Amino acid sequence: MFSPSQEEHCAPSKDPVKYGELVVLGYNGSLPNGDRGRRKSRFALYRRTKANGVKPSTVHILNTPQASKAVNCKGQHSISYTLSRNQTVVVEYCHDKDTDMFQIGRSTESPIDFVVTDTVSGAQEGEETPITQSTISRFACRVVCERNPPFTARIYAAGFDSSKNIFLGEKAAKWKNPDGHMDGLTTNGVLVMHPRGGFTEESKPGVWREISVCGDVYTLRETRSAQTRGKLVENESNVLQDGSLVDLCGATLLWRTADGLFHTPTQKHLEALRQEINAARPQCPVGLNTLAFPSMQRSRALSSLEDKQPWVYLACGHVHGYHNWGHRSEQEPNAQRECPMCRAVGPYVPLWLGCEPAFYVDTGAPTHAFVPCGHVCSEKSAKYWAEIPLPHGTHAFHAACPFCATQLSLTQGCSKLIFQGPVD
Repeated sequence: MFSPSQEEHCAPSKDPVKYGELVVLGYNGSLPNGDRGRRKSRFALYRRTKANGVKPSTVHILNTPQASKAVNCKGQHSISYTLSRNQTVVVEYCHDKDTDMFQIGRSTESPIDFVVTDTVSGAQEGEETPITQSTISRFACRVVCERNPPFTARIYAAGFDSSKNIFLGEKAAKWKNPDGHMDGLTTNGVLVMHPRGGFTEESKPGVWREISVCGDVYTLRETRSAQTRGKLVENESNVLQDGSLVDLCGATLLWRTADGLFHTPTQKHLEALRQEINAARPQCPVGLNTLAFPSMQRSRALSSLEDKQPWVYLACGHVHGYHNWGHRSEQEPNAQRECPMCRAVGPYVPLWLGCEPAFYVDTGAPTHAFVPCGHVCSEKSAKYWAEIPLPHGTHAFHAACPFCATQLSLTQGCSKLIFQGPVD
Protein backbone atom coordinates (compact mmCIF):
# COMPACT_ATOMS: atom_id res chain seq x y z
CA MET A 1 0.00 0.00 0.00
CA PHE A 2 1.02 3.63 -0.47
CA SER A 3 2.01 5.68 2.52
CA PRO A 4 -0.05 8.86 3.07
CA SER A 5 2.76 10.99 1.66
CA GLN A 6 2.65 8.96 -1.54
CA GLU A 7 -1.14 8.82 -1.60
CA GLU A 8 -1.58 12.56 -2.16
CA HIS A 9 1.16 14.64 -3.72
CA CYS A 10 1.14 17.87 -1.74
CA ALA A 11 2.63 21.08 -3.09
CA PRO A 12 6.32 21.25 -2.22
CA SER A 13 6.49 22.76 1.28
CA LYS A 14 9.27 24.01 3.52
CA ASP A 15 9.21 21.22 6.07
CA PRO A 16 10.53 18.75 5.23
CA VAL A 17 12.01 19.56 1.82
CA LYS A 18 11.43 16.74 -0.66
CA TYR A 19 14.09 16.48 -3.36
CA GLY A 20 12.23 13.89 -5.41
CA GLU A 21 11.55 10.16 -5.72
CA LEU A 22 13.21 7.19 -7.38
CA VAL A 23 10.67 4.67 -8.69
CA VAL A 24 11.70 1.21 -9.93
CA LEU A 25 10.28 0.33 -13.34
CA GLY A 26 8.41 -2.98 -13.54
CA TYR A 27 6.29 -2.69 -10.38
CA ASN A 28 2.67 -1.61 -10.24
CA GLY A 29 2.75 0.43 -7.03
CA SER A 30 4.63 -1.99 -4.74
CA LEU A 31 6.96 -5.01 -4.80
CA PRO A 32 5.32 -8.42 -5.48
CA ASN A 33 5.43 -9.38 -1.78
CA GLY A 34 4.91 -5.85 -0.49
CA ASP A 35 7.36 -3.07 0.35
CA ARG A 36 9.59 -3.71 3.35
CA GLY A 37 11.95 -1.24 4.99
CA ARG A 38 14.65 -0.04 2.60
CA ARG A 39 13.49 -2.51 -0.06
CA LYS A 40 10.49 -1.05 -1.86
CA SER A 41 9.32 -0.01 -5.32
CA ARG A 42 9.77 3.73 -4.68
CA PHE A 43 12.08 5.78 -2.50
CA ALA A 44 11.46 9.41 -1.48
CA LEU A 45 14.51 11.62 -0.90
CA TYR A 46 14.01 14.27 1.80
CA ARG A 47 16.44 16.88 3.11
CA ARG A 48 18.29 15.30 6.01
CA THR A 49 18.31 16.87 9.47
CA LYS A 50 22.09 17.04 9.17
CA ALA A 51 24.03 17.20 5.89
CA ASN A 52 25.91 13.98 5.05
CA GLY A 53 27.37 14.95 1.67
CA VAL A 54 31.08 14.65 0.90
CA LYS A 55 33.42 16.37 -1.59
CA PRO A 56 36.95 15.53 -2.84
CA SER A 57 39.83 16.90 -0.77
CA THR A 58 43.36 15.40 -0.46
CA VAL A 59 44.92 13.14 -3.12
CA HIS A 60 47.51 10.51 -2.09
CA ILE A 61 49.72 8.59 -4.52
CA LEU A 62 50.78 5.44 -2.69
CA ASN A 63 53.29 2.80 -3.69
CA THR A 64 52.60 0.09 -1.11
CA PRO A 65 49.38 -1.73 -0.15
CA GLN A 66 50.17 -0.96 3.53
CA ALA A 67 50.20 2.81 2.89
CA SER A 68 46.89 2.51 1.01
CA LYS A 69 45.37 0.63 3.94
CA ALA A 70 46.59 3.31 6.38
CA VAL A 71 44.82 6.07 4.43
CA ASN A 72 41.61 4.03 4.11
CA CYS A 73 41.55 3.38 7.85
CA LYS A 74 41.42 7.05 8.75
CA GLY A 75 37.63 6.93 8.96
CA GLN A 76 37.14 9.40 6.12
CA HIS A 77 35.35 8.71 2.85
CA SER A 78 37.79 7.84 0.08
CA ILE A 79 37.97 6.48 -3.47
CA SER A 80 40.92 4.18 -4.30
CA TYR A 81 42.10 3.76 -7.89
CA THR A 82 44.44 0.76 -8.17
CA LEU A 83 46.72 1.48 -11.14
CA SER A 84 49.02 -1.51 -10.64
CA ARG A 85 50.07 -3.87 -7.89
CA ASN A 86 52.51 -1.23 -6.70
CA GLN A 87 50.62 1.99 -7.23
CA THR A 88 47.28 3.25 -5.91
CA VAL A 89 45.81 6.72 -6.03
CA VAL A 90 43.55 7.45 -3.06
CA VAL A 91 41.30 10.50 -3.16
CA GLU A 92 40.06 11.50 0.29
CA TYR A 93 36.63 13.10 0.63
CA CYS A 94 35.71 15.58 3.36
CA HIS A 95 32.33 16.64 4.76
CA ASP A 96 30.20 18.91 2.57
CA LYS A 97 27.71 20.93 4.63
CA ASP A 98 25.74 21.93 1.51
CA THR A 99 24.74 18.50 0.17
CA ASP A 100 22.90 15.34 1.16
CA MET A 101 24.00 11.96 -0.20
CA PHE A 102 21.73 8.97 -0.84
CA GLN A 103 23.14 5.58 -1.85
CA ILE A 104 21.47 2.90 -3.96
CA GLY A 105 22.54 -0.71 -4.47
CA ARG A 106 21.90 -4.40 -3.95
CA SER A 107 23.63 -4.54 -0.55
CA THR A 108 21.53 -4.49 2.61
CA GLU A 109 24.43 -2.96 4.59
CA SER A 110 23.69 0.30 6.42
CA PRO A 111 25.32 2.75 3.94
CA ILE A 112 22.65 1.81 1.38
CA ASP A 113 19.50 3.95 1.66
CA PHE A 114 17.52 2.23 -1.10
CA VAL A 115 17.99 -1.52 -1.65
CA VAL A 116 17.35 -2.51 -5.27
CA THR A 117 17.24 -6.07 -6.63
CA ASP A 118 16.95 -7.37 -10.19
CA THR A 119 13.57 -6.73 -11.81
CA VAL A 120 11.98 -9.86 -13.26
CA SER A 121 9.68 -8.97 -16.15
CA GLY A 122 6.05 -9.94 -15.67
CA ALA A 123 6.52 -11.25 -12.08
CA GLN A 124 3.21 -12.11 -10.40
CA GLU A 125 2.14 -11.56 -6.81
CA GLY A 126 4.13 -13.56 -4.32
CA GLU A 127 6.68 -14.52 -6.94
CA GLU A 128 10.16 -13.81 -5.65
CA THR A 129 11.87 -15.25 -8.69
CA PRO A 130 15.39 -16.15 -7.61
CA ILE A 131 18.16 -14.46 -9.57
CA THR A 132 21.03 -16.89 -9.96
CA GLN A 133 23.61 -14.15 -10.32
CA SER A 134 22.68 -10.49 -9.93
CA THR A 135 24.27 -7.96 -12.27
CA ILE A 136 23.40 -5.02 -9.98
CA SER A 137 26.37 -3.75 -8.00
CA ARG A 138 26.20 -4.01 -4.19
CA PHE A 139 27.04 -0.30 -3.99
CA ALA A 140 25.72 0.80 -7.38
CA CYS A 141 25.38 4.57 -7.34
CA ARG A 142 24.84 7.67 -5.25
CA VAL A 143 22.58 10.67 -5.67
CA VAL A 144 23.82 13.95 -4.21
CA CYS A 145 21.24 16.70 -3.63
CA GLU A 146 21.95 20.36 -2.89
CA ARG A 147 20.33 21.34 0.42
CA ASN A 148 19.44 24.82 -0.84
CA PRO A 149 17.18 25.88 -3.74
CA PRO A 150 16.92 24.81 -6.52
CA PHE A 151 17.80 21.49 -4.73
CA THR A 152 19.73 20.16 -7.75
CA ALA A 153 20.19 16.35 -7.72
CA ARG A 154 23.27 14.80 -9.32
CA ILE A 155 24.04 11.13 -9.94
CA TYR A 156 27.43 9.40 -9.63
CA ALA A 157 28.46 5.81 -10.34
CA ALA A 158 29.45 3.66 -7.32
CA GLY A 159 28.59 4.05 -3.64
CA PHE A 160 30.73 4.13 -0.50
CA ASP A 161 30.81 0.82 1.40
CA SER A 162 30.66 0.20 5.17
CA SER A 163 34.30 1.29 5.45
CA LYS A 164 33.40 4.55 3.64
CA ASN A 165 35.49 3.46 0.66
CA ILE A 166 34.99 2.97 -3.07
CA PHE A 167 37.57 0.59 -4.57
CA LEU A 168 38.29 0.52 -8.30
CA GLY A 169 40.52 -2.52 -8.77
CA GLU A 170 43.11 -3.20 -11.44
CA LYS A 171 40.54 -4.49 -13.94
CA ALA A 172 38.10 -1.56 -13.61
CA ALA A 173 38.15 1.11 -16.32
CA LYS A 174 39.94 4.16 -14.84
CA TRP A 175 42.02 7.08 -16.03
CA LYS A 176 43.56 10.44 -15.17
CA ASN A 177 41.79 13.43 -16.71
CA PRO A 178 43.73 16.30 -18.38
CA ASP A 179 43.17 18.43 -15.26
CA GLY A 180 44.87 15.71 -13.21
CA HIS A 181 41.91 14.23 -11.32
CA MET A 182 41.30 10.48 -11.37
CA ASP A 183 38.01 8.95 -12.55
CA GLY A 184 36.62 5.54 -13.48
CA LEU A 185 33.63 3.36 -14.34
CA THR A 186 31.98 0.55 -12.39
CA THR A 187 31.95 -3.00 -13.80
CA ASN A 188 28.50 -2.97 -15.43
CA GLY A 189 28.14 0.80 -15.41
CA VAL A 190 25.42 3.28 -14.45
CA LEU A 191 23.51 4.50 -17.50
CA VAL A 192 21.32 7.60 -17.58
CA MET A 193 18.82 8.91 -20.11
CA HIS A 194 17.32 12.41 -19.82
CA PRO A 195 14.11 12.74 -21.87
CA ARG A 196 13.94 15.71 -24.22
CA GLY A 197 11.27 18.13 -23.06
CA GLY A 198 11.09 16.85 -19.46
CA PHE A 199 8.46 14.30 -18.44
CA THR A 200 5.38 15.65 -20.20
CA GLU A 201 2.92 14.66 -22.91
CA GLU A 202 5.29 16.13 -25.52
CA SER A 203 8.48 14.44 -24.20
CA LYS A 204 10.68 12.41 -26.51
CA PRO A 205 13.37 9.84 -25.60
CA GLY A 206 16.87 11.22 -25.07
CA VAL A 207 20.18 9.40 -25.63
CA TRP A 208 21.50 6.83 -23.14
CA ARG A 209 24.84 7.85 -21.59
CA GLU A 210 27.18 6.39 -18.97
CA ILE A 211 28.00 8.26 -15.75
CA SER A 212 31.47 8.00 -14.22
CA VAL A 213 32.40 7.69 -10.55
CA CYS A 214 33.08 11.45 -10.49
CA GLY A 215 29.88 12.29 -12.35
CA ASP A 216 31.15 12.98 -15.88
CA VAL A 217 29.05 11.92 -18.89
CA TYR A 218 30.35 9.46 -21.51
CA THR A 219 28.99 7.73 -24.59
CA LEU A 220 28.22 4.04 -24.01
CA ARG A 221 30.98 1.43 -24.04
CA GLU A 222 30.90 -1.17 -26.83
CA THR A 223 29.45 -3.66 -24.37
CA ARG A 224 28.23 -3.08 -20.84
CA SER A 225 31.43 -4.15 -19.04
CA ALA A 226 34.06 -3.39 -21.70
CA GLN A 227 37.41 -2.15 -20.36
CA THR A 228 37.50 0.90 -22.63
CA ARG A 229 35.37 3.93 -21.77
CA GLY A 230 33.26 5.82 -24.30
CA LYS A 231 33.88 9.41 -25.38
CA LEU A 232 33.43 12.32 -22.96
CA VAL A 233 30.22 14.27 -23.70
CA GLU A 234 31.17 17.77 -22.60
CA ASN A 235 27.84 19.55 -23.14
CA GLU A 236 25.81 17.13 -20.97
CA SER A 237 25.72 16.80 -17.19
CA ASN A 238 24.88 14.34 -14.43
CA VAL A 239 22.06 16.58 -13.13
CA LEU A 240 18.84 14.55 -12.85
CA GLN A 241 15.75 16.04 -14.50
CA ASP A 242 12.11 15.12 -14.03
CA GLY A 243 11.71 11.86 -15.97
CA SER A 244 15.43 10.92 -16.06
CA LEU A 245 16.00 7.16 -16.18
CA VAL A 246 18.87 5.50 -14.30
CA ASP A 247 19.82 1.95 -15.32
CA LEU A 248 21.82 -0.22 -12.89
CA CYS A 249 22.10 -3.30 -15.17
CA GLY A 250 19.26 -5.37 -13.73
CA ALA A 251 16.87 -2.61 -12.62
CA THR A 252 15.90 0.76 -14.10
CA LEU A 253 14.85 3.68 -11.89
CA LEU A 254 12.74 6.68 -12.85
CA TRP A 255 13.59 10.02 -11.17
CA ARG A 256 10.61 12.29 -10.45
CA THR A 257 11.20 15.76 -8.99
CA ALA A 258 8.94 17.06 -6.22
CA ASP A 259 7.42 19.54 -8.68
CA GLY A 260 6.93 16.82 -11.30
CA LEU A 261 5.13 14.61 -8.77
CA PHE A 262 2.85 17.52 -7.89
CA HIS A 263 1.49 17.36 -11.46
CA THR A 264 1.04 13.57 -11.69
CA PRO A 265 -2.34 11.94 -11.07
CA THR A 266 -2.95 10.97 -7.44
CA GLN A 267 -4.16 7.56 -6.30
CA LYS A 268 -7.58 9.14 -5.76
CA HIS A 269 -7.63 10.41 -9.33
CA LEU A 270 -6.75 6.98 -10.75
CA GLU A 271 -9.42 5.39 -8.55
CA ALA A 272 -11.98 7.95 -9.81
CA LEU A 273 -11.08 7.07 -13.42
CA ARG A 274 -11.55 3.36 -12.63
CA GLN A 275 -14.96 3.99 -11.10
CA GLU A 276 -15.93 6.16 -14.07
CA ILE A 277 -15.19 3.33 -16.53
CA ASN A 278 -17.08 0.83 -14.38
CA ALA A 279 -20.03 3.23 -13.94
CA ALA A 280 -20.45 3.28 -17.74
CA ARG A 281 -21.19 -0.48 -17.43
CA PRO A 282 -19.10 -1.72 -20.38
CA GLN A 283 -20.39 -5.04 -21.71
CA CYS A 284 -18.95 -8.11 -23.33
CA PRO A 285 -20.23 -7.82 -26.92
CA VAL A 286 -20.75 -11.59 -27.07
CA GLY A 287 -21.87 -12.65 -23.58
CA LEU A 288 -23.55 -9.28 -22.92
CA ASN A 289 -22.42 -9.50 -19.28
CA THR A 290 -21.25 -6.31 -17.52
CA LEU A 291 -17.47 -5.92 -17.13
CA ALA A 292 -15.63 -4.13 -14.30
CA PHE A 293 -11.98 -3.32 -13.63
CA PRO A 294 -10.82 -4.86 -10.31
CA SER A 295 -9.93 -2.56 -7.39
CA MET A 296 -6.58 -0.77 -7.38
CA GLN A 297 -5.36 -3.06 -4.62
CA ARG A 298 -6.15 -6.20 -6.63
CA SER A 299 -4.68 -4.65 -9.79
CA ARG A 300 -1.43 -3.86 -7.96
CA ALA A 301 -1.16 -7.46 -6.82
CA LEU A 302 -2.32 -9.08 -10.08
CA SER A 303 -4.44 -11.33 -7.88
CA SER A 304 -6.68 -14.06 -9.20
CA LEU A 305 -8.89 -13.08 -12.12
CA GLU A 306 -12.43 -11.96 -11.35
CA ASP A 307 -15.65 -12.97 -13.11
CA LYS A 308 -16.23 -9.45 -14.44
CA GLN A 309 -12.58 -8.95 -15.45
CA PRO A 310 -12.27 -7.26 -18.86
CA TRP A 311 -10.19 -9.13 -21.45
CA VAL A 312 -8.93 -7.72 -24.74
CA TYR A 313 -7.97 -8.90 -28.20
CA LEU A 314 -4.78 -6.83 -28.48
CA ALA A 315 -4.61 -6.91 -32.30
CA CYS A 316 -7.82 -4.86 -32.60
CA GLY A 317 -8.55 -3.57 -29.06
CA HIS A 318 -12.05 -5.08 -28.70
CA VAL A 319 -12.79 -5.61 -25.00
CA HIS A 320 -14.69 -8.78 -23.99
CA GLY A 321 -15.40 -10.87 -20.93
CA TYR A 322 -13.46 -14.13 -20.64
CA HIS A 323 -14.43 -16.99 -22.96
CA ASN A 324 -12.64 -20.17 -23.82
CA TRP A 325 -13.11 -20.33 -27.56
CA GLY A 326 -11.57 -18.76 -30.66
CA HIS A 327 -8.25 -20.63 -30.36
CA ARG A 328 -6.30 -20.77 -33.61
CA SER A 329 -4.57 -23.93 -32.45
CA GLU A 330 -5.93 -26.67 -30.20
CA GLN A 331 -2.37 -27.72 -29.28
CA GLU A 332 -1.38 -24.26 -28.00
CA PRO A 333 -4.10 -22.90 -25.73
CA ASN A 334 -2.15 -19.67 -25.10
CA ALA A 335 -1.47 -19.00 -28.76
CA GLN A 336 -3.23 -16.51 -31.03
CA ARG A 337 -6.98 -15.99 -30.68
CA GLU A 338 -9.48 -14.67 -33.21
CA CYS A 339 -11.71 -11.73 -32.22
CA PRO A 340 -15.39 -12.62 -32.79
CA MET A 341 -16.15 -8.98 -33.62
CA CYS A 342 -13.67 -8.30 -36.43
CA ARG A 343 -11.79 -11.62 -36.95
CA ALA A 344 -8.45 -9.98 -36.10
CA VAL A 345 -5.97 -12.55 -34.79
CA GLY A 346 -3.60 -11.86 -31.90
CA PRO A 347 -3.02 -12.23 -28.14
CA TYR A 348 -6.07 -12.34 -25.85
CA VAL A 349 -5.21 -11.15 -22.32
CA PRO A 350 -6.85 -9.82 -19.13
CA LEU A 351 -6.69 -6.06 -18.55
CA TRP A 352 -5.16 -4.57 -15.39
CA LEU A 353 -5.02 -0.90 -14.45
CA GLY A 354 -1.62 0.76 -14.12
CA CYS A 355 -1.60 1.90 -10.47
CA GLU A 356 1.80 3.62 -10.17
CA PRO A 357 1.03 7.34 -10.66
CA ALA A 358 4.70 8.28 -11.20
CA PHE A 359 4.67 6.50 -14.60
CA TYR A 360 1.88 8.70 -16.01
CA VAL A 361 2.88 11.70 -18.17
CA ASP A 362 -0.66 13.15 -17.94
CA THR A 363 -3.95 12.71 -16.09
CA GLY A 364 -5.91 11.32 -19.05
CA ALA A 365 -8.40 8.43 -18.93
CA PRO A 366 -7.08 4.83 -19.14
CA THR A 367 -7.84 4.13 -22.81
CA HIS A 368 -4.81 2.15 -24.02
CA ALA A 369 -3.27 -1.22 -23.13
CA PHE A 370 0.36 -2.25 -23.49
CA VAL A 371 1.00 -5.18 -25.85
CA PRO A 372 1.37 -8.02 -24.85
CA CYS A 373 0.86 -7.65 -21.05
CA GLY A 374 -2.49 -5.82 -20.93
CA HIS A 375 -1.64 -3.08 -18.40
CA VAL A 376 -3.88 -0.07 -19.02
CA CYS A 377 -3.07 3.66 -18.75
CA SER A 378 -3.68 6.93 -20.59
CA GLU A 379 -2.99 7.19 -24.32
CA LYS A 380 -0.10 9.66 -23.95
CA SER A 381 1.54 7.62 -21.18
CA ALA A 382 1.25 4.40 -23.23
CA LYS A 383 2.71 6.02 -26.34
CA TYR A 384 5.52 7.64 -24.33
CA TRP A 385 6.72 4.36 -22.79
CA ALA A 386 6.29 2.48 -26.08
CA GLU A 387 8.97 4.77 -27.55
CA ILE A 388 11.52 4.51 -24.71
CA PRO A 389 14.34 2.01 -25.38
CA LEU A 390 15.32 0.50 -22.01
CA PRO A 391 18.64 -1.33 -21.49
CA HIS A 392 18.25 -5.10 -21.45
CA GLY A 393 21.12 -7.46 -20.66
CA THR A 394 24.61 -6.34 -21.61
CA HIS A 395 24.00 -4.53 -24.89
CA ALA A 396 20.36 -4.80 -26.01
CA PHE A 397 17.66 -2.14 -25.74
CA HIS A 398 13.90 -2.57 -25.98
CA ALA A 399 10.70 -0.82 -24.90
CA ALA A 400 8.92 -2.36 -21.90
CA CYS A 401 5.74 -1.90 -19.89
CA PRO A 402 6.63 0.34 -16.89
CA PHE A 403 4.13 -1.52 -14.67
CA CYS A 404 5.55 -5.07 -15.15
CA ALA A 405 8.74 -4.75 -17.27
CA THR A 406 7.37 -7.08 -19.98
CA GLN A 407 9.07 -6.41 -23.33
CA LEU A 408 6.63 -4.66 -25.67
CA SER A 409 5.77 -5.94 -29.13
CA LEU A 410 8.08 -4.49 -31.79
CA THR A 411 5.20 -4.04 -34.24
CA GLN A 412 2.61 -2.61 -31.82
CA GLY A 413 3.63 -1.29 -28.39
CA CYS A 414 0.12 -0.39 -27.27
CA SER A 415 -3.48 -0.89 -28.38
CA LYS A 416 -6.51 1.47 -28.16
CA LEU A 417 -9.30 -0.19 -26.19
CA ILE A 418 -12.77 -0.47 -27.76
CA PHE A 419 -15.49 -0.86 -25.12
CA GLN A 420 -19.09 -1.69 -25.90
CA GLY A 421 -21.61 0.23 -23.79
CA PRO A 422 -24.76 -1.35 -22.29
CA VAL A 423 -27.45 -2.18 -24.87
CA ASP A 424 -30.41 -1.29 -22.58
